[in-house]
Amino acid sequence: MKLLVDMNLSPRWSNRLNEKGLGLAMKIKVVVHEAEEGGYWAEVPAIPGCATQGESMEELLRNVREAIEGCLSVDIAEPKPDEKLRILEIAV
Repeated sequence: MKLLVDMNLSPRWSNRLNEKGLGLAMKIKVVVHEAEEGGYWAEVPAIPGCATQGESMEELLRNVREAIEGCLSVDIAEPKPDEKLRILEIAV
């Protein structure tokens, strides 16, 4: 079985987005698979490397929210702008 799920992120992540002026919620597609050994695993095609698992669908959904939040909250050193480099921030 393969299932496509639309997810809204938790209020904690929505608050972070709102603090940055990026809105209140984000919907993201999650592909859910039945694991051969039982339970489920999920991947987020829009975020390379973002995947998790759970013994039940409820546990999987909790874990996938946490995985998405973790993947999106990684701090990256911001480059220094110069004459040849521009830094743009966009909301999608």
